[in-house]
Amino acid sequence: MAIYHLSAQIISRKAGRSATAAAAYRACEKIVDERTGEIHDYARKRGMESADIVMPSGSTWQPDRAELWNAVEAKNKRADAQVAREFCFALPDELDAGQRRQLAVDFAQELADRYCIAADVAIHAPDRSGDERNHHAHVLTTTNRIDGAGLGNKARELDLVAHNMGGGVGKANEIDRIRKRWATMVNDRLRQYGHAERIDHRSHADRGIEAEPGQHLGPTATAIERRGQRSQRGQEIEGQQAERAALRAEQTRAGAEVARVERDLAQARADRAEIERRRIEAERIAELDRQAIAEAAEYERQAAARAEADRQAREQIKAEQERRIAALPAIRKNRAGAAYIMADMALEALQGGRVGDWQEIEKAAVIRAIRESGQNRAEIVSDVIEVSPGFADPVRRQQAETKLAAVTRPEPTRAATPTRSPPRMPDKDGGIEYG
Repeated sequence: MAIYHLSAQIISRKAGRSATAAAAYRACEKIVDERTGEIHDYARKRGMESADIVMPSGSTWQPDRAELWNAVEAKNKRADAQVAREFCFALPDELDAGQRRQLAVDFAQELADRYCIAADVAIHAPDRSGDERNHHAHVLTTTNRIDGAGLGNKARELDLVAHNMGGGVGKANEIDRIRKRWATMVNDRLRQYGHAERIDHRSHADRGIEAEPGQHLGPTATAIERRGQRSQRGQEIEGQQAERAALRAEQTRAGAEVARVERDLAQARADRAEIERRRIEAERIAELDRQAIAEAAEYERQAAARAEADRQAREQIKAEQERRIAALPAIRKNRAGAAYIMADMALEALQGGRVGDWQEIEKAAVIRAIRESGQNRAEIVSDVIEVSPGFADPVRRQQAETKLAAVTRPEPTRAATPTRSPPRMPDKDGGIEYG
């Protein structure tokens, strides 16, 4: 089945490597390094299915393999120069040889056009003693741009150091984009040729898969393992896998402990929130109690004030009554006629506590007194006003005088009705007789 694999590495002179040697090995050719005079001859090496030089579209320079990589070695003069970059990727076994070659060349052409670089595509067949599905390709690219019939400046977009120095630390770089693009191209070809298999450039962790990623032994360790011997690399890988298994178990335990602590913290936060809610509720109830107490105190204060006002009013009324009662005997003694009668009735009403009867007493007493005595009207009015302070108001006094004038006005004398004599009857003599 189709698998995803794409790796990138730098061919650096600092590591004792050269672009000519790398190209000769991957293309299974013989190349003479014109800078050092070394001969890199891998013509008898087997396993290479195809090798193609890919230049940017529109480039007028179409060098062969030896010319291209010798130009690269000549352009880069530093002892630590990065002379080439290699992309190694797995080709889907579901495609046939022609389809796999076209896919690899198309991918190299995209790299050449996007970054204006040259690419050397070599497709290798699976090793006879290994997995027969291990079709893969090596794409060796220049680190310099193609400039006319030669090489120009470096293609810095693919340089990780330049990427980080430009503020891209922790961000996706061009190699990440290339990895994603390769997965897209493979899936498009599988779909085009009717295959259901798909690949994914993301890691197991990014995809939520807990499977252990595969590790490559490398050609030397693989050869040792095939001979039935244990290689140092194989033992290292096994040790790393055991360490990772133990680490995963520890991470699982730690994760469970973290989950428990988080649950405890969540419960503690919930308890704290409940305590705070209850505290706020208690403060609210206490505030309501304080308000109720204050309102009750205010009500009691107002009630006491009203009671005191009522008491003072009653005392004033009582004092006024007492004053009036005390004044009545003197009025009774010094006045005559109607004043005596009114004073007696007023005194009786006041002493009996019938304060509400005062107005009727005033009216009835005055009318009765005036009608039953011949006292002067002005004296009666003076007596009534002195006994009844209600008549002290000028308006009421005027009304009282008007009413008194009406009730004391003497009744008109009736005129004598003439008596009609009975008609006289004629006497026997014919005269008239009066009865």
